[in-house]
Amino acid sequence: MYELLIKQREVVNQWMERYGVRFGIYKGNEFIEQIFPFDPIPRIIHYAEWKEIEKGLIQRVEALNRFLVDIYTEKKIVYAGIIPEDFVYRSKGYLPECEGILPPHGIFSHISGIDLVQAKDGTWYVIEDNLRIPSGASYPMIARDITRKVSPNTFQENRIFDNRNYTDLVRRAMDYVNVEDGLEVILTPGRYNSAYFEHSFFAEKAGVLLAYAGDLIVENDIVYYKGLFDKKYRVGVIYRRISDEFLDPLTFNPNSLLGVPNLMRAYAKGNVAIINALGNGIADDKGIYYFVPAMVEFYLGEKAILKNAPTYLPYYPEDAKFILKNLKSLVIKDVSEAGGYGVLFGKDMDDNSLAEMTRLIEADPRRWIAQEVIDFIDLEIINGDEKVFRKADLRAFVVSEAVTHVWKSGLTRYTRVPDSFVVNSSQGGGFKDTWVMK
Repeated sequence: MYELLIKQREVVNQWMERYGVRFGIYKGNEFIEQIFPFDPIPRIIHYAEWKEIEKGLIQRVEALNRFLVDIYTEKKIVYAGIIPEDFVYRSKGYLPECEGILPPHGIFSHISGIDLVQAKDGTWYVIEDNLRIPSGASYPMIARDITRKVSPNTFQENRIFDNRNYTDLVRRAMDYVNVEDGLEVILTPGRYNSAYFEHSFFAEKAGVLLAYAGDLIVENDIVYYKGLFDKKYRVGVIYRRISDEFLDPLTFNPNSLLGVPNLMRAYAKGNVAIINALGNGIADDKGIYYFVPAMVEFYLGEKAILKNAPTYLPYYPEDAKFILKNLKSLVIKDVSEAGGYGVLFGKDMDDNSLAEMTRLIEADPRRWIAQEVIDFIDLEIINGDEKVFRKADLRAFVVSEAVTHVWKSGLTRYTRVPDSFVVNSSQGGGFKDTWVMK
């Protein structure tokens, strides 16, 4: 069995390399494309456990969507004193340009990537919410497609939920918000984006157009796709894979070559839907994460099913006192960073680093959060020719349209570094399939 798994790992990774399944990262101002290593030992989640996770994810995403509607309109949660103004208006993800703009059907986050870890006592914790342009669903999809080719018995002999319906879920979300039954496009920044493989893969699987900035124009506040022979087709929904600040150079970053001039005007007038909506970054903020359980109670009148990791905000004097006293045992996160960057473990700091961290927290407490280190489970992987255990998380994908669905699969990422808790692909990790059992 062990030898078969090694062979399967080699063959699947060879096929993935052949298909161009890569993950790009920038290091030292250089773009480096690399294979995202696949491990053949799946993560297994039994259906009873999955149902509870699913309920918690739907609840959390519905609360986050209501928060986004509220924060760009009435701001009831701020006036109620639950979230301080400072945490909204100083957030890097808050866009004042989106004030008063409601996307079609009031859905801001159509595709949410929620990162979870499972503690050794079995408890699942949410460690991060990704509501801007979460990526990664294509990797378990293509890995399972290849595994079916090289080991067809794998899925005949095990009762696993099929994961090929993800693009159907996304297409239904696009259909639901489509304006004037226009074209549906995926807007990509191009092949030098870290997730470019995913953009082209989704476009093919969902049966929608893959568009670049130069393919789209705005005339009279309506977005058009320029086809062959300069024929124009109205665009009804854009699944954008470009960060907010680069989407419209006339509204945001004037130096952007990736966006579409006047796209914001068309969006603000309700002439095109954008998936995910602009301004979602406020809900991704690691400081706002602290308040999500309170959001669930405020908007839904329910207790949160899924737990946050125990988190402390130095913004509050009592939390700041606790953090500075226990810095050595906590993990410190810079709220403006993502992808595993800006994550600092107190246990790895020397006295000088701890002193500098104390100074930074005292100078700008809004910039930092601190969390207790969750000793989450290790999963078995094949490293070279031996089996070893490494830390792993799970990115679950939640798709919102008329109803909210949780994809019965997910991206399980693992670290390849012994004793490391950082599993992000941008930090050199690998991934494995996630089997949700029937």
